[in-house]
Amino acid sequence: MAEIDAFFKLMHEQGASDLHLSSGQQPALRLNGDIERIKYEVLTSDKLRGLLYEITSQEKIKIFEETGDVDFGYEITGMARYRANYFMQKSGVSAVFREIPSKILTVEQLGLPSVISKLAELPRGLVLVTGPTGSGKSTTLAAIIDQANRIRKDHIITVEDPIEFVHRSQ
Repeated sequence: MAEIDAFFKLMHEQGASDLHLSSGQQPALRLNGDIERIKYEVLTSDKLRGLLYEITSQEKIKIFEETGDVDFGYEITGMARYRANYFMQKSGVSAVFREIPSKILTVEQLGLPSVISKLAELPRGLVLVTGPTGSGKSTTLAAIIDQANRIRKDHIITVEDPIEFVHRSQ
């Protein structure tokens, strides 16, 4: 188990949506929209890099070192998947992890208009789902793709980076 996994366990247990890690600060969780610090030492840039790089592929580390930004998915088997974003700030290395729901909800469960379900039936075209961070774009798309996967016999390919929801063949 990676050292950073203890933060993910705490995040999962407390129902936090995000884990925030920044050089020069204590780790923090986003709980009900508010940022709450975790009782832990202030993270130095070196300590944070060590925590992050333990769960990061060499390919993603190289991208981060060259560009100062990288996104990828991280999974703790049996617990949850996370969307990771590493970036540089004035204080040094920072990272945010958002938990990705393990169960794909239906359009109905999400309370979306029924017309959204019809998108899964379109034979061709382009559908854009836009909005700010945390507005439900990925969750909405997962519901549409899952419905298409259940009702169609087509081969479905998604282009994502990072991959968030994992769809199974049906």
